[in-house]
Amino acid sequence: MKPEHGKIHIVMTGGTIDSKWVGKTDTITPYEHSVIPEYIQGLNLYEEFEFTEVCMKDSRGLTEGDLQNILSTIEKSPNKRIIVTHGTYTMPDTARFLNANIKRRDQTIILTGSMAPLRGFDASDAPFSLGFAVAKIQELPAGIYLCMNGEVFTSEEAAKNISEGKFYSVFQEKQ
Repeated sequence: MKPEHGKIHIVMTGGTIDSKWVGKTDTITPYEHSVIPEYIQGLNLYEEFEFTEVCMKDSRGLTEGDLQNILSTIEKSPNKRIIVTHGTYTMPDTARFLNANIKRRDQTIILTGSMAPLRGFDASDAPFSLGFAVAKIQELPAGIYLCMNGEVFTSEEAAKNISEGKFYSVFQEKQ
């Protein structure tokens, strides 16, 4: 029997995980509204979820105001387990911003995202990233983490290797 921690609060900010392919511009663009709540609710999981859409942007377009809104949403949440879906380009930056500015230290906060959109791509890592984050949030202690590529990183160590499409720890030798 696991202890009661309340709902898992998913805070959506856009990014590739919540984007669609736009052929005319040969790129992906975040949806107007997140598809993640519908996806999670369709999984018939035991956990209860709360969803808050803060913004729907490529993470390279996040503003100081967006970061403050993410921070405020987390701090005001009655839940102790928070998953932030986020674009991978600036995910480590947002994790460090949260770590430096959050006043509450009783929450487990995981940032996750994907290299391919949740919908429309058979080989997307998005379903795995979401599932891994949901699994890890049930066992990690309070703190700020990134869950990417099947690995857990602290906010201080995470970095993205764009050419490999993977995250790594700046404190570990790359293999």
